[in-house]
Amino acid sequence: MSSSLRFDRGHTDDLMAFLMAAPSPYHAVAAAAARLEKAGFRQVEETDAWDGSLGGKYVLRGGAIVAWYVPEGAGAHTPFRIVGAHTDSPNLRVKPLPDTGAYGWRQVAVEVYGGTLLNTWLDRDLGLAGRLSLRDGTHQLVNIDRPLLRVPQLAVHLDRSANPEGLKLDRQKHMQPIWGLGDVEEGDLIRFVAEAAGVDPAEVTGWDLMPHAVEAPAYLGRDRELVAGPRMDNLLSVHAATAALAAVSAQPDAELPYIPVLAAFDHEENGSQSDTGADGPLLGTVLERSVFARGGSYEDRARAFAGSVCLSSDTGHAVHPNYAERHDPTHHPVVNGGPILKVNVNMRYATDGGGRAVYAAACEKAGVPWQTFVSNNSMPCGTTIGPITAARHGIRTVDIGVAILSMHSARELCGADDPYLLANSLTAFLAG
Repeated sequence: MSSSLRFDRGHTDDLMAFLMAAPSPYHAVAAAAARLEKAGFRQVEETDAWDGSLGGKYVLRGGAIVAWYVPEGAGAHTPFRIVGAHTDSPNLRVKPLPDTGAYGWRQVAVEVYGGTLLNTWLDRDLGLAGRLSLRDGTHQLVNIDRPLLRVPQLAVHLDRSANPEGLKLDRQKHMQPIWGLGDVEEGDLIRFVAEAAGVDPAEVTGWDLMPHAVEAPAYLGRDRELVAGPRMDNLLSVHAATAALAAVSAQPDAELPYIPVLAAFDHEENGSQSDTGADGPLLGTVLERSVFARGGSYEDRARAFAGSVCLSSDTGHAVHPNYAERHDPTHHPVVNGGPILKVNVNMRYATDGGGRAVYAAACEKAGVPWQTFVSNNSMPCGTTIGPITAARHGIRTVDIGVAILSMHSARELCGADDPYLLANSLTAFLAG
């Protein structure tokens, strides 16, 4: 592999900017859409009639985006090459009645979303972001990207058991952040957020808000060979897939035997069962409408799906130097070693031998090294949108990703080279 491929940090610099621009799933899809717009894609509304025109298009629904590029010469039965990812990350979410507090402290009532590492949210400077739903049915993004909230940890003097026995956190009692002093006033938080968003508080009828760490991503290590930052699981994959789709759309159409697709879903961290999750109908509906808009029949749809392949791209576990016994003894993925193929014979990952061959070919075409991840047999294996996509749509699916440390922490750690290596492999895959 050439050094120019392995050590190009421009992509990683842009990833860090993307992470900062995407403190919520709604911001993530807006940031992805903005990048695709620059590449010539245009938004289509689900409520409009679709035509069979060529080029790049995308659909936004809540915290999900599906984008695709139809090259010249594509038939109604042309198969799809899909990269799937998810936009959500484990965190804290603001409750419907958010104003709370006690003993002169003003607090925000939050609920725990997904399998977050609770202790990583303690004593961090937190902003607040998400969307406000307005009386007229529209939504307004908001991002208060300054220290506003903090979940204070109990002093060791008041919990002498914290160090020898380990910190014990109650999800209800101990995770409510403070945001000021004084008496609790109903409606105060939403008034504050609405004013920050430039909307009339009286017009706000709903909200989807979440705290986020305001500390910027940063290179780390003696040679800056690592990157620390928030929401890498799984915005790292969303960013790489967006870059790959934009790159493929810029290639001559004659070189594209497939229709390349990006599908970034919400709610993966709590099961994907929503209208914007991978277990919902969004992807299948978009792909079918694309076939039918180009004059295709159900037979064309069946042929297209049968020849399609999906890469489910999500972060995975690098071998942890302090807990190596938790990993499979013969599979030790390392950071900056290239993307990982995830394998689980019980189909917690969707990869099979044929799928491995497809991704291996893409990596070889791109000159990208790849590794294999398998869970320790004594440990439960996580899962992804991969098995859901394969089962729901009957599309061959392969689980891949980038190996990281501190997964589900408020601040995760990856190799500085791996995001670029992943993006290059995805570009080669989408291009066929």
